[in-house]
Amino acid sequence: MGKIFLYIAPSLDGYIARENGDVDWLPTNTDSGYFDFYKSIDTVIMGKKTYDQILTFGKYPYKGKKSYVLTRDETLTKDENVEFSSDLGVFTRTLNSSSEANIWLIGGAELISSFLRNKLIDEIILSVIPIVLGKGIPLFQKIDKEIKLELIKTTEYSNLVELTYKVLK
Repeated sequence: MGKIFLYIAPSLDGYIARENGDVDWLPTNTDSGYFDFYKSIDTVIMGKKTYDQILTFGKYPYKGKKSYVLTRDETLTKDENVEFSSDLGVFTRTLNSSSEANIWLIGGAELISSFLRNKLIDEIILSVIPIVLGKGIPLFQKIDKEIKLELIKTTEYSNLVELTYKVLK
């Protein structure tokens, strides 16, 4: 069975976006290991807010991957880029039991929290961006319980550090 990875770039103070969802502070021209990671995954999962934000960037960037959006809107089923699902438990059990794929949980914060609370993430890879935003959308929200991690790798790039953690279950 494949693994579910949370691969995300928070600010040094732990935010994944500005309060309005903007990610204009993320570097776009730095070597960060992204392309190697992207080649290693087969499937992407994201929340509806993240999907809507990605669509504002122009062309859908994950065309070569199986793509899913988890949403509370049960009327959505499929569009040209993704399949929609409204039941996290059924969706992840089906995906995990039928797949050898490595899965990238892209975001957002609510979905990340749900996956962590349900012990669905295998590894967390944080590319820490050297900026302090002061406020914004925090990476971890409403977890309400302790989650133990084991640091398994650190990688230094030109302007950031990547931390890879195994989620202990």
